[in-house]
Amino acid sequence: MTNNEIQLAPLEGGAGRAPGPVSAAVELQRLNDVGLELTVEVGRTRMTLGQALALGPGSVITLDRLADQPVDLLVNGMPVARGEVVVIDDVFGLRVTQIVASVEATAEQAQAQVAEAQRIAGELAA
Repeated sequence: MTNNEIQLAPLEGGAGRAPGPVSAAVELQRLNDVGLELTVEVGRTRMTLGQALALGPGSVITLDRLADQPVDLLVNGMPVARGEVVVIDDVFGLRVTQIVASVEATAEQAQAQVAEAQRIAGELAA
């Protein structure tokens, strides 16, 4: 073996799987049970600790968003869509009106996503 040759070991758990799109679809099916945190963000505000401690029944908190503006749908803290709040049988819901085309993640958020993906991949491999 020369210095440029690399000897690869077969991947564990790969035996008996058909190559190609069918196996890829089966592998993606395994992700259907991965839990995600979905958050609908109506708006934000900043206040001092004293102001937060003074909150009580009947307190009104002013948010940084107008009532007619769309709300944000976050998946694991990352914005993925916007929509409008709806009420169906006394339950709040979100009607998605726009998918966010480009998510600009900070380096910290990107690292957290990579770590989570590696954790999930490790669980799937086990």
